[in-house]
Amino acid sequence: MQIRNFSIIAHIDHGKSTLADRLLQATKAVTERESRDQLLDSMDLERERGITIKASAVTVHHTYKGEDYELNFIDTPGHVDFTYEVSRALTACEGALLVVDSTQGVEAQTVANAYLAIENDLELIPVINKIDLPNADPDKVAMEIEQVLGLPAEDCINCSAKTGEGILELLDLICYKLPPPEPAKIKQTRALIFDSHYDEYRGVVVYFRVFDGALKKGDRILMMGTGRTFTITELGRYTPYPTPINEIGTSQVGYMVAAIKTLEDVRVGDTITLDTDPASEPLSGYEEPKQMVFCDFYPASSDTVSKKTEFETLREAVEKLRLNDASFTFEAQHSEALGFGFRCGFLGLLHMEIVQERLEREGGVEIIQTAPTVNYRIELTDDTTIDIHNPADLPDPTQIKNICEPIVKVEIICPDVNIGDLMRLCENRRGVFKGQKFVSEGRQMLDYELPLAEIIYDFYDKLKSITRGYGTMDYEIIEFRPDKLVKVSILINGDPVEALSMICHRDKAVSRTKVILLKLRRQIDRHQFEIALQAAIGGKIIARETVKGFRKNVTAKCYGGDVTRKRKLLEKQKKGKRRMKAIGNVHIPQEAFLAILEQGD
Repeated sequence: MQIRNFSIIAHIDHGKSTLADRLLQATKAVTERESRDQLLDSMDLERERGITIKASAVTVHHTYKGEDYELNFIDTPGHVDFTYEVSRALTACEGALLVVDSTQGVEAQTVANAYLAIENDLELIPVINKIDLPNADPDKVAMEIEQVLGLPAEDCINCSAKTGEGILELLDLICYKLPPPEPAKIKQTRALIFDSHYDEYRGVVVYFRVFDGALKKGDRILMMGTGRTFTITELGRYTPYPTPINEIGTSQVGYMVAAIKTLEDVRVGDTITLDTDPASEPLSGYEEPKQMVFCDFYPASSDTVSKKTEFETLREAVEKLRLNDASFTFEAQHSEALGFGFRCGFLGLLHMEIVQERLEREGGVEIIQTAPTVNYRIELTDDTTIDIHNPADLPDPTQIKNICEPIVKVEIICPDVNIGDLMRLCENRRGVFKGQKFVSEGRQMLDYELPLAEIIYDFYDKLKSITRGYGTMDYEIIEFRPDKLVKVSILINGDPVEALSMICHRDKAVSRTKVILLKLRRQIDRHQFEIALQAAIGGKIIARETVKGFRKNVTAKCYGGDVTRKRKLLEKQKKGKRRMKAIGNVHIPQEAFLAILEQGD
């Protein structure tokens, strides 16, 4: 039996999941009655948002020229935040279907995923999807693919995942064009882990691709990265439903259950071998995902008793989510203003948004989220370096030589008419222009280097607004670069609120903090006393706003008489407000923390 291992890659919303559904139907892996939209998207959030978050591996069969072919394909996410999922999938494949929307053409993530596949030496089949739409232009898109990616236009195959047009031809082309897996290089068993998830009843379910040898039910296995040993209790494949089998051989893809209790025991990119006859060298894996964005999660309750209970609920929810999402990290955190919470790391803003929604939905806890920050590299005066992702962890200024921030290479594909506005946006965000390329008639690609901190807030929203939804972007971290960065503290009634502190460029500190304080003033409710909102760099106040207190007319009952009586009443009121200010608490709503997300360009 011939084997073909391939991934489905594309820009977000170009039809990967629909194409996967149609491939399942065409190969009769599912009946028409069993079929539904986004069949491989198992999470409720994936269905609601219409996006893929986790990669899914499925085995189907197809007959080509009288020969039976086993097709192992992986549906991958398209959003830039989940590029790590794509890299996992490509490592386990020999080929890839590059899906391009015939109405949208080549987008930023199309380019990024194509280059990722080329770097992994994969054979690419360009698939032009959605040809059934009235405004489809497959010939134009084929020329774009040739101009931008260098793939011949005549190699493109046109299809419609919705109607099924061209699907059988695509299956034949997969069998004909994609290369077969290489034979085993050594006699010992080696399998690469490309994904895993936690099951409440079975423990960790591991997804793997066998490169050498075979794995059988009952085998004693060794994880070469961690040194842990387990016994396989269940082997199987997704077809697309879990189907237990006794053996998975060379070049095949499957899953296993081995009474693994936590995801910490399983590393993506690790090599599985037999404990009785271990391999001498592991397979070349890939790096574990690096968190790019960090923020704090705190329970939303305001009273102390409820806060303790909700913190425990939040802890359980966070620990449970960590079992299903290895790219999500957390550590305990304490804030004077908000109490106990967690400092969490994410792959991007969408990943952060999804995690928050899952915690509130699955964990049943209301969350206050602080503004996201990035990882900074601090060069100290003693020539050592440390990485921090929380402004509160910044060392004493006398010990700091340089503060380095992550710089990303950004590729923006947009209409010609929006070039000027986008250039101004990038320049306002401290961007460095690197180049400009022609993509197709009416569209160009801009190359910029930008600080990551400048794009994680509202850059993408502004990009979409400027281009009326037609602009797309992709980014990757290239280096850490020193700049004039300072820590800005936000003080409320003279007390610093660490959850609101941030690291920003010195030249932008005053203008940005003025906007933030103005937004805080609008969000914080008035109290019986005056509330001072201040921004400071070190001991220097750089901006201030005031939330005026409520004032009762204590002299209303005085009808004439000596003015000293009125003065006594006003002085008494002042003393009361000072005492109230000293002991009173200022409630900071969730909206206040989100107020610093918008930069107001």
